Amino acid sequence: MSWFFTKAALMTFGGAYAVLPYVYQGAVEYYEWLTPTQMIDGLALGEATPGPLIMVVAFVAFIGGYTKALFGSDMLFIAGAMAAVLVVWFTFLPSFIFILAGGPLVESTHGNIKFTAPLTAITAAVVGVILNLALFFSYYVMWPQGFSGALDWISALITLIAATALFRFKRNVIEVITVCAIIGLILKNLI
Repeated sequence: MSWFFTKAALMTFGGAYAVLPYVYQGAVEYYEWLTPTQMIDGLALGEATPGPLIMVVAFVAFIGGYTKALFGSDMLFIAGAMAAVLVVWFTFLPSFIFILAGGPLVESTHGNIKFTAPLTAITAAVVGVILNLALFFSYYVMWPQGFSGALDWISALITLIAATALFRFKRNVIEVITVCAIIGLILKNLI
């Protein structure tokens, strides 16, 4: 886990949203530390709190350590907590090293096209990765059983309401999240 999340930290150009698809692929598909549903829960938890990357990697590590019973079946919580602590440490260690060692170098490259052009290309790639994450969210939220299953009409309706409120009426993001959460709770409890 430590090595996996260190590699993930090295790929975080563009922030948490750029690395989350990599975390999903490794944690769910390759290592099978958690299920796709658990990963969506972790992503939702990360979005509901400040610092989405730290929340998601801690969640993934805890679930992975807990379900794999790293210290035996009688120490599940300790295994999850230890995995979360190690992963958080190794996720942020490369960033601290880059900032301390590379800060002066970055400052000296302002205005130098040889250094700014690749960063522009990286920025464009990050936008694509974030779009990929949005599509990932949409797929697992609106079709929880995959495309062969039924569309979750409640999720689709809430998505439409949120998009309309944000883009058409330019509403505040906090307002939209609050209203959509209330609508979701009401509709899920009625149906």
